[in-house]
Amino acid sequence: VLRNAVHVEEGEVEKCVRDVMKEKKIEQKDTGFKTNLHISLLQISGYKKLYLNVENLRKVPYDSDNEEHEEQLIELWNLLMPHENLKGRITKQWCDIGFQGDDPKTDFRGMGLLGLVNLVYFSRHYTNEARQILSRSNHPKLGYSYAIVGINLTEMAYSLLKNGALKSHLYNMVCGLPQMEHFHQFYCYLVYEFDRFWFEEEPESIMHFNQYREKFHEKIKGLLLDCDVILTLQN
Repeated sequence: VLRNAVHVEEGEVEKCVRDVMKEKKIEQKDTGFKTNLHISLLQISGYKKLYLNVENLRKVPYDSDNEEHEEQLIELWNLLMPHENLKGRITKQWCDIGFQGDDPKTDFRGMGLLGLVNLVYFSRHYTNEARQILSRSNHPKLGYSYAIVGINLTEMAYSLLKNGALKSHLYNMVCGLPQMEHFHQFYCYLVYEFDRFWFEEEPESIMHFNQYREKFHEKIKGLLLDCDVILTLQN
């Protein structure tokens, strides 16, 4: 019963709690235990469901024939560059927000639509911070490709979710089912903190990006080992 409890779906949690209490001979009127077990099982099943939702979004390739995909890409531009109009869909202007070439769709290959959704989420919910970080990313000596780094940080957030490192963070943050919103919030934290980390470290050049990315990754993994951890930006 206990072993199966961590694999139950949301709708089965209530029955599972009763079964565990019966099996362990815990009084059904012990509401404190019942509530805590219910929350714990929701968090465990919710974490697995969240990973599947994130994975499914990652598997969706960016499709320039998909109107919704294109709308999100244009929204990203408008949020970051409100005073400059795009001259066309395929244009070198995309490099101004840190894409590699004339068409951003090629940069989403690794993380699929998840990379774009993360970038848009940060720009939409933390618009001022996103514009400040974009501005800082154009620093003559310490600059980096804003969008490319953002997609790279999506991969970091995804891998931490996949290997279970985000469990304490999400369990502390949500009394129940973790949602996609909570994953996006963690991503926002990574973007903000990476920018600060990068400028504190003052790398010699962007050629050392992988080395500093790994150092930042280790720092975040260390923070996530704290059982009381919550890593988020606050509006």
